[in-house]
Amino acid sequence: MKILVIQQKMIGDVLTSSILFEALREKYPDAQLDYLINSHTYPVVQENPFISDFVFITPEIENSKFKFYKFLKYIKHQKYDVVIDVYGKTSSNLISVFSGAKIRIAYYKKHTSFLYSHTLKRSKKPSSNVSLAIENRLRLLKFLHIDFKTYKPKITLLESEKKTAKLYLQNNGIVFSKPLYMISVLGSNPNKTYPSKYMSKVLDIIIQNKPDAQILFNYIPKQAEHARAILEACKPKTKQQIYFNVFVKNLRDFLAITSFCKAMIGNEGGAINMAKALDIKTFTIFSPGLNKQNWFGHEETNKHIAIHLADYINLEDKDYISAKANPKEAYLKLKPAFFIDELNLFINNLNNEL
Repeated sequence: MKILVIQQKMIGDVLTSSILFEALREKYPDAQLDYLINSHTYPVVQENPFISDFVFITPEIENSKFKFYKFLKYIKHQKYDVVIDVYGKTSSNLISVFSGAKIRIAYYKKHTSFLYSHTLKRSKKPSSNVSLAIENRLRLLKFLHIDFKTYKPKITLLESEKKTAKLYLQNNGIVFSKPLYMISVLGSNPNKTYPSKYMSKVLDIIIQNKPDAQILFNYIPKQAEHARAILEACKPKTKQQIYFNVFVKNLRDFLAITSFCKAMIGNEGGAINMAKALDIKTFTIFSPGLNKQNWFGHEETNKHIAIHLADYINLEDKDYISAKANPKEAYLKLKPAFFIDELNLFINNLNNEL
């Protein structure tokens, strides 16, 4: 049997959808299980033991109708028996149809449901202890007679990668007998980024609680100026504990470095999801316009903490709509004073484990 799972675009989505392969491998141990993803997201699923092979969507394929058509023909020639389209956009609709697979599974959409043999309406409220992002994905497998069972995304690192990362950290002054925290200091875009003046206060709270903590920043190169501004807004003692120049551009290198951190703290997004997949504890600040239960499940509360404006202020549907339209204004309502006790408790619990 040959099965293709389609999950294009974002790193967090690609990592989350990878849980399907563990379930599929248990049901079909000898099947060919392929994963169609954008090439830049490969590092988070590299070395995944449940995936047979990868099919990459490259920028060249995305930007050329001719190359995309050739790609569709390639998919057709692979003769897949099953296609699971988690992405559900025009490109994956076409890939699913061109595959010729008899079983084509996707989420229900009125205008595309006729393209698939089986469609599933997404749940809007979780019926399990996991996030909706995980629950809805796993429910797609019911059409293959796979009973619902909880799986968590996992990132596999090579020992050689860990060894290189450890040496890099040591050479840059990191002391492993002291706590090391990775800070998701900026979101993937301004609408998912906690205000800078508040983030600097969060960093001050961390160092006030744990003065010998060593702090690393996670950001992408084009965000360097913004990240440095947050650094400069911190108290002098906090600045001393931030290793701003400990920074790697390669995603696998970042994952290896993060694996040595005691926690990931900061903006919700791909970095938080990666930390969880590395079994690193997280303290997550959600954008007010997002529904927290989509990406945070009840079962996670024993290891992870996630805070949202709705945890402190009663929000109605119209408030969520307003927050999506004007996230900066909504973020300003989520003051660090609201969650300082939770953050301190989180850090203290980490300290007790040292």
